[in-house]
Formats: sequence, structure tokens, C-alpha cells
Amino acid sequence: MNYMELMEKSRGVMGTKLCKSCPVCDGRACRNTIPGPGAKGIGDVAMRNYDAWKNIRVNMDTITDNEPVSTELELFGHTFKYPIFAGPVGAVAMHYSDAYDDNGYNDILVRGCMDAGICAFTGDGKDPSIMENATRIIKENNGYGIPTVKPWSLETYLEKLNLALNSNAFAVAMDVDAAGLPFLKGCQPPAGRMNTEQLKAIISNTPVPFIVKGVMSVKGALKAKEAGASAIVVSNHGGRVQDQTPATAEVLEEIVKAVDGSMKIFVDGGLRNGVDIFKALALGADAVIVARPFVNAIYGAKEEGIQVLVDKLGSELQDTMEMCGAKSLKDITRDMVR
Repeated sequence: MNYMELMEKSRGVMGTKLCKSCPVCDGRACRNTIPGPGAKGIGDVAMRNYDAWKNIRVNMDTITDNEPVSTELELFGHTFKYPIFAGPVGAVAMHYSDAYDDNGYNDILVRGCMDAGICAFTGDGKDPSIMENATRIIKENNGYGIPTVKPWSLETYLEKLNLALNSNAFAVAMDVDAAGLPFLKGCQPPAGRMNTEQLKAIISNTPVPFIVKGVMSVKGALKAKEAGASAIVVSNHGGRVQDQTPATAEVLEEIVKAVDGSMKIFVDGGLRNGVDIFKALALGADAVIVARPFVNAIYGAKEEGIQVLVDKLGSELQDTMEMCGAKSLKDITRDMVR
């Protein structure tokens, strides 16, 4: 099965009511569709994410040693085949199709990503069973998964942290930008914005690397650093939490410079092929997160769909490295893009 055949299968399961399983997931057909996978407001943030990567070009250089290319990433004591992680997606039955609920989706996602040599972030929600099942699935897959917790209070976070630690997950994430999700506003237990001291209290209680997802400014990155984060994710939540933000590609490099190697940096938002991934690494990211395409992969062909998508992204990344003179991820440098 190739990628286009996978997307055709996905389209048949989705029914195109919400997600259209577009040949290119660029946020245009689904803009301002919530429920659905689109961006909120005028709906242009997802499109800007996609377009910003396309405005960056790669510099070819084939006057180099003709040696094998390694795409392996070492991170937090683990080695991954590619610097690619599947992003956390929640409420799939509401936003995509009721062919899967979150538990069934995460079961396939975690296992399929591990088999493909990468790792998945799992999501969270108001229903406690979502985190309970996500961490159970991670434990069944040797701890290969990163539970992503909503910005709850410390008390609620600690309850979910116990589940994460019991799963043997090697890291925990919090999508702090989820404070802008409508279903979290005014909910019980409370969730939402938190100051640096509150975030520091959460991180100080976490004995594994803590990843802050949803950083879109130098100021935010430095606050995450002050709070003790091991890594950040440059992310605008696909435009779903705030209209008219910059694209992630537009802010990545300045955040990388400000952090200056003190934390690992992931980036997501509109990365749709291996060339985009190469560009993100050249701008200073350590790894990328891809979310929406994994939904289509699972709805189209379950674990096989994940393998098809990962193989596509990985081979495109490898090809770009070969054509730009990078033998390993550490060889990808800023002068390889413009």
C-alpha cells in the first residue's frame, strides 16, 4: 500500500463529514470546523503552519562523501529510527469519525509507532478513563509512549502522574496551550493557565523528563526553562486554541537561539513530509511532532497505515539528507536551508 492508497482508504472510513482526508493536509478544507480537525476563528493558522514550511528552501550539496545516512535520534535514554513523534489527539470520535474512540485509537497508535521505530504522545481529557487507558497501553508496550496531561491543578496532575509512572513512560508532557480549549473552561477539576511557580511545582514532582507543549515565544520558552522543563514543544495547537497566531516555523529559530541548548526542542504544526522535517531540524529543532496525518493513517489501515506514513516521512527525510550533505542528524545545520 502506498500513501495515496492509504488516504483513499481513510476517506472511506471518515465519510468526509468533518475530516476530508485531503491528499495534502493543509488546513484549508476543514478551516473553522470545530467539532472537526480545523483551526478556529478565521481558520488560517493551520494553513499558515503548512505554508510557512513551504516558504523555506533546502540547499543541495552532493559534493560530499558517499556514505550511508543515519536518521537515528537519541533522546532521553532511548534510540528512535527517526526524529519523528506522533502527536496527541483527543476526542477522535467527535472530531473525525466514530469508527474509533480515544481508547481504541491510542491502542493502535502506541503499538504501531513502537513497531515503526518511533514513539507516540497520547492525549488526555475530562474523562479519567482516557488517561487510565492510555497509560495502560503504554505499559503494555514497554513504556514506549509519552502521556500528555492537560493543564490541571497540581492535585489532579499528581493523580495522572501516578498512572504515567506506573506505565514506565520515559517522559511526561503537558500541553499548556490546551488552556484555550472550550471544554476546559470552567470545568471541574479546574484546568487552565498557570504561572511559572505553579508549573515549577508540577515539574519538581515529576521524576522523569517533563515536556512543556504549547510554547510560541521566547518569553514562554524561558519561563518553561525557569520552571525546570527538560524539553518544550513549539506549537500553536494547530490553530485550535487561538486564532491568528504566527506559524510555528516563524518562531522556531528565535526560540532555539534563546534556549541555547539548555532544553530539547520539538516542533509541530503543518509538517507534512520529510523535507519539512529536515527544514525543522536545520532551524534547530531536535525532533518533530506530526499529529493529524496519523489520524488518517489509523483510520485508513490501522498499524499498517502507521508504517506506511512513517516509511514515507522517513524515506523523504533520508533522501533530503543525502542531497544536502548530512550523514547524521547532527550534521544538519542552519546553512542547509534558506
